Amino acid sequence: MIPVAIIGASGYTGLELVKILTQHPEFELVYVATSEGETTIQQLHPSLEGVVTMQVEKADASEVAKVAQIAFLALPHKTSMGFASQLLELGVKVVDLSADYRLKLDRYEAHYCKHTDTKHLCEAAYGLPEFYRNKIKESRIIANPGCYPTASLLGLLPFIPYIKKDTPIFIDAKSGVSGAGKKLSSTTHYVTINENIFAYNPIKHRHAPEIAEKIDELFVTQVEVNFVPHLIPVTRGMLCSIYMQLENELDPIEVLESLYKDEPFVRVRNNPVDIKSVAGTNFCDIYATMNGNSLFISSAIDNLLRGASSQAVVNANIICGFDETLGIPQLAYVP
Repeated sequence: MIPVAIIGASGYTGLELVKILTQHPEFELVYVATSEGETTIQQLHPSLEGVVTMQVEKADASEVAKVAQIAFLALPHKTSMGFASQLLELGVKVVDLSADYRLKLDRYEAHYCKHTDTKHLCEAAYGLPEFYRNKIKESRIIANPGCYPTASLLGLLPFIPYIKKDTPIFIDAKSGVSGAGKKLSSTTHYVTINENIFAYNPIKHRHAPEIAEKIDELFVTQVEVNFVPHLIPVTRGMLCSIYMQLENELDPIEVLESLYKDEPFVRVRNNPVDIKSVAGTNFCDIYATMNGNSLFISSAIDNLLRGASSQAVVNANIICGFDETLGIPQLAYVP
């Protein structure tokens, strides 16, 4: 058994990590921490009462290094890189669920804050296994993608080789409220989100440059990405509607099936996808169709799992040389 730690266990992604790792056949969860500690995992998450019994420690990198080989960081950006840098210096491998290692330095600092761990930034592998698997295998720090980039990139990347030159990509993305985290805000208040839907940070959202950067990394081509996220009144799930212009008409299902035929967590669908069919799993369901040269892509994931915690454990499986599917949830919360 490989001993692992979770730093930042109080939120939704922390809870999902606990649920996956306590059932994993090769990982042993030995250390769970928050910024304050002095509680138990059952007190943080009453749903775990009688199922998981663990003391929650005050986060301390030196203590993590004494007991764990891999640490999952479910921390806010800026906070995460400070902790990751300490762990890496102490020889602990890191799967970081924040944005701190996902972007190149100039883009990160333009959209987030000053980076304080440039030493390790260049080492990080972007944790989208279908496209970065080989680099993940060799890395000791994984920049786990968030939900919006994961659902968007898995849908659109297969078609970048066919995109019409100098045409933009439009992404209309809708997320369940759990994507906003546990902390209450005016936009996630029940009376605001109930029976409601609205866009936020349209076009200017900082995931747009992340998506554009990964397209450029993989295909050495710069594409205008127009990204508009929406909040919808469901707990979990994400649906992306993506619009592109291609040079020529093609069979989009054939393109998807050819690229993803050996990928265990991408399901190509012959009909428009929905979020219920992926809730509780690490699957990304994708559908695409064309009208002339106009392409429509629909992708769906569970924002807390494929968009965060289960994808993080898949990445840990890869760096340890395990089968990627080991211990990863595959049964949807249906009905």
